[in-house]
Amino acid sequence: MNLFKRLFKQSSSQPEDQYIVTVTEETISVYHPKWSNESVNWKEVHTILLVNTNEGPWLPDVWLTLIDNNGKCMIPQGAKGFQQVYDIVSKYDGFNFENAIKSMSCTDNSQFLLWTNKEQLK
Repeated sequence: MNLFKRLFKQSSSQPEDQYIVTVTEETISVYHPKWSNESVNWKEVHTILLVNTNEGPWLPDVWLTLIDNNGKCMIPQGAKGFQQVYDIVSKYDGFNFENAIKSMSCTDNSQFLLWTNKEQLK
C-alpha cells in the first residue's frame, strides 16, 4: 500500500512556488532558479498588463507584467508577492479593473492592458 501511495502521491507544490518576488521602494524583481532574473524600476514603468496563456495547470498561466524602457518583469499569479504588487499597481490612476476581470475569465493566449503612462514610453 505504501508503494501505491508514493507512486500516485500528488505534489503539493505549484509551479508558481519557484518564483521569488522582491519589492523595494525603487524596484521590483522576480527570480526563478531556471530563468534569468527580471527587474524594473517603479518610476520607469510605463505599461502594466495581465498576460494569459493556455499553459496551465503545469505552468503558470496568468502573469502580471510590468514594462519599462529597459525590459519587463513578469510575476505569475499565485507566486508569493503577486498580490502585494497587484495591490500597489491597482491604486494607479486610470487602472483598468474591467480588463483585470476579463483576464480572470479568459483561458486563451491574450493580453489585457491594465495601465499605461504614455509619458514614460520611448
